[in-house]
Amino acid sequence: MEFQVKFAINEKIFLRNPESSEVGKLMVKKAIDLVYELGFEHFTFKKLAIEINSTEATIYRYFENKHRLLLYILNWYWCYMEFLVTFKLQNVTDKKEQLKIIVHLLTHELAESANRFDYNKKYLNQIVISESSKAYLVKDVAAINKDEVFKPYKDLCVKIAEVISAYNPDYKFPRSLSTTLIETSHHQQFFSVNLPKLTDICSENMLDFAFQFIQDLLFQVLG
Repeated sequence: MEFQVKFAINEKIFLRNPESSEVGKLMVKKAIDLVYELGFEHFTFKKLAIEINSTEATIYRYFENKHRLLLYILNWYWCYMEFLVTFKLQNVTDKKEQLKIIVHLLTHELAESANRFDYNKKYLNQIVISESSKAYLVKDVAAINKDEVFKPYKDLCVKIAEVISAYNPDYKFPRSLSTTLIETSHHQQFFSVNLPKLTDICSENMLDFAFQFIQDLLFQVLG
């Protein structure tokens, strides 16, 4: 199913809204492709400028540094994930089924769009798995957080926590469990591909390992 969606990204993240121009939109799209291909450590504005046939100076008019550009990409992703959770759950009344849907969203690639100008959802998903912790595991995270740039991630965690509480109102740590589900799903997906000895992945559960593990973890905790 196709979704035509736009999100209001926190203005503190960018110097100029990339959605305000064609070069800005292309900049974000190509940045996603490059971060996926090269990894965040090897991604530079110089390489991005070559991809968009522009200059580093142009990119710096939009983003102060590459960490801010990563924050922009992740904010879009978390907004999209919250939208998907809301959309997928709207006609589902069974609370356990709602949690299963959430776990499936956290552990599977997003559906790709046919719109050639849209962001590559597969790449986005892999960037979140491999790079998202680099947005907040930084020395100045407290200062960055004052600008509420992590709000979309927090909103998603709150939404999942609400479903957890609806399923088991007596559970005392719904938000902590929510963030644990998200972060553990990332770790297990990353480990299962890159460091499989840190997981219990095997040929029998290779395709759905993360889903099976996270679902088991969730319902073992909630009962």
